[in-house]
Amino acid sequence: MAHYGQPAHPYPGQHGNPESRTGNGLAIAALVLGITACVFFWTVFGGIVLGLVGLVLGIIGARRARGGRAPHRGMAIVGAVLSALAVIASSVIVAIGVSFLTSDSFKDYNDCVQHADSKSDRDQCAKDFEHDVNDN
Repeated sequence: MAHYGQPAHPYPGQHGNPESRTGNGLAIAALVLGITACVFFWTVFGGIVLGLVGLVLGIIGARRARGGRAPHRGMAIVGAVLSALAVIASSVIVAIGVSFLTSDSFKDYNDCVQHADSKSDRDQCAKDFEHDVNDN
C-alpha cells in the first residue's frame, strides 16, 4: 500500500518487488565467460572449464530472469549458448588430440626419436612419421 506522496510501485515496471530491481550479475558473468571461452576454446582451461562455469551461470541467470527476479534474460541465454559452443569445440579438439597421441604412428615416431643418436636420425624419424600419417 502506498503512503501519501509515494507511488504505488517504487520503480516503473517493477511492481514493488525489491528483488527484481537488482542486477543480474550471473547473466553478465555468463556472457563474459562465454566470450572468453570462445576465444580460448583451443585450451582445456579456456574451453572446457570456463565454458562449463559460463554455461551453469547462464542457465541460473536465465532462470532467475524468467522468474522475474532479475533482468537480462537474453544476455544470460547468449552467455550459456556461447559457453556451450566453446565446451563442444574444446571437447572435439581434446578428443582429436588424444586419438592422435595414442595412435600407433605417433608411438612409433616417439620410439624412433628416443632411440635416435643424431639429428639426422631424428629427421629421418620425422620423415617416416609424415609418410605414415599421409598414407593413412
